[in-house]
Amino acid sequence: MEQNGRETMEKNDRELMERNGETMEKNHTEPIEQNGGEAMEKYDQEAKINYRGWKAMPFIIGNETFEKLGAIGTLANLLIYLTTVFNLKSITAATMINIFNGTTNFGTLVGAFLCDTYFGRYKTLGFATCASFVGLLAIQLTAAIPGLHPPHCGAQESSECKGPTAGQMAFLLTGLGLMVVGAGGVRPCNLAFGVDQFNPKTESGKRGINSFFNWYFFTFTFAQMVSLTLIVYVQSNVSWAIGLAIPAILMIIACVVYFTGSKIYVKVKATGSPMTSVAQVIVVAIKKRKLSPPDVPWLSLFNYIPPKSINSKLPYTDQFRFIEKAAILTPQDEINPDGSPANPWRLCSLQQVEEVKCLFRVLPIWASAIIYYVAIVQQHTYAVFQAFQSDRRLGDSNFKIPAATYVVFLMLSMTIFIPIYDRIIVPFLRRLTRKEEGITLLQRVGIGIVLSVVTMLVSAFVEKQRRTIALTRPTLGVVPRKGAISSMSGLWLIPQFTLAGLTEGFGSIGLVEFYYKQFPENMKSIAGSLYYCNMAASSYLCSMLIQVVHRTTKGASTGDWLPEDLNKGRLDYYYYMTAGLGVLNMGYFLVCARWYRYKDNSETLEVNGEEKQSNKNLV
Repeated sequence: MEQNGRETMEKNDRELMERNGETMEKNHTEPIEQNGGEAMEKYDQEAKINYRGWKAMPFIIGNETFEKLGAIGTLANLLIYLTTVFNLKSITAATMINIFNGTTNFGTLVGAFLCDTYFGRYKTLGFATCASFVGLLAIQLTAAIPGLHPPHCGAQESSECKGPTAGQMAFLLTGLGLMVVGAGGVRPCNLAFGVDQFNPKTESGKRGINSFFNWYFFTFTFAQMVSLTLIVYVQSNVSWAIGLAIPAILMIIACVVYFTGSKIYVKVKATGSPMTSVAQVIVVAIKKRKLSPPDVPWLSLFNYIPPKSINSKLPYTDQFRFIEKAAILTPQDEINPDGSPANPWRLCSLQQVEEVKCLFRVLPIWASAIIYYVAIVQQHTYAVFQAFQSDRRLGDSNFKIPAATYVVFLMLSMTIFIPIYDRIIVPFLRRLTRKEEGITLLQRVGIGIVLSVVTMLVSAFVEKQRRTIALTRPTLGVVPRKGAISSMSGLWLIPQFTLAGLTEGFGSIGLVEFYYKQFPENMKSIAGSLYYCNMAASSYLCSMLIQVVHRTTKGASTGDWLPEDLNKGRLDYYYYMTAGLGVLNMGYFLVCARWYRYKDNSETLEVNGEEKQSNKNLV
């Protein structure tokens, strides 16, 4: 018995030593093995990745351009379409637009999840572009077929106007729903798909990505300008049926352009939702909340990086230390032979924890962007109504600029500013600050927030002048179901739109680039959706503000601030209120920016003296 017991103990010891030896051998000899075997295979796979960079951009940006020409060509004038063709009240139409925009932008979260988890960016973009086409076609049919919209109201009072039937609204909402599906797939994936075409570990690739963000917004803005001028003009002055058919045709072209470049794209496979890893860290941290934090966390916390991970290794940071408990190794935790945790819902790695910290650090900045974007939303809704009750004639001619077209001045200022910023301002600032972007991303966003406050102050001043002139001087007629047209030239609205364009040139582009660069690599689609979630939250916030202000001021001594007839309201007060919110938001942003720590992912892989990107799971 004693001999059998000794033999058993010796056998167990040998097995334990062999197992530990295999693990140690695997851990310590892996670089040697990789030089001869597995690493050469990975290197061969990586060598096959042909980053086309700017050569792929005509197809990606071309698809985005035609897609935006189609989508914006319909949505830019949708506010006027709802009030003049579907006979909806201004507040109802503005609320509907804000809710639609909010739903569309929040839908990008679903699109990002499906993209990262199941389909990948290439397939998601292809499907979403086709869905957008079907949605645009449905909206076009509501204008082309008389039975799909209510009869024309003319100059009757709104109480005598016949609104849309349930069937007509259902058909319109179906088209808008398909647009939500399309936007939910295109918006979070298009920028990320473009970034995939550059090698982020080479100097040329890094600069290509930096310029790509600016030029992407340049072409995007150009598409908006065309939509807000030519397409809106056809819709307002020629025919709604023809004007809405043009965007549908442009969307077909977007599909063709996108699939034409299929053979040269770098297509990153779906690697599963990164939100699973986020959930695991939070759950495990809660389970281990009673454990004491280690004194030297960067040395004692469990760390494991999967060999096929596309994420760069992140250094330890001392923020959000409460979630570090998810990486504390306890005697109950089991480790697989390859070094990975046996149960990822009981033990997480330090790398996972740092990735979640990246997400947590960005969220306060994201929250500040909600108030910032409210100023931009106003220029797409109530600023259009301002133009509607202003003198829109050009000189002494009878030509009238469509009210929705005034938003083009926002796009024009942004289009002019972006190349100047990218080619002149950034190189100049780069020499002064020694920073690749010239100024930090949060400094760029901060400038945008300041400009958003100035935009609202200028908007309030212009509206006060427009209303005063309408009440004290002869008017130019009456807008059906709204009110008198002020003799103030609509060109006085240009300064507020110009400032809004500069606001987006700093703030919006800075936010998009900030999200993409501060998130782990496997969260690019989610990073893209965050910007649109900002827009969604801003749209919902605007809807709430409009309803609260309308109901609160309706019985006040100053009268309703936001009536159908702006001449009887005080839209300037509403703008001042928005500017006040912006000032408070600026203070909050400064606190968050001072606290924020940028992600450090400087680790690179050098092969033959050149930087190479870490292994990606590619098709």
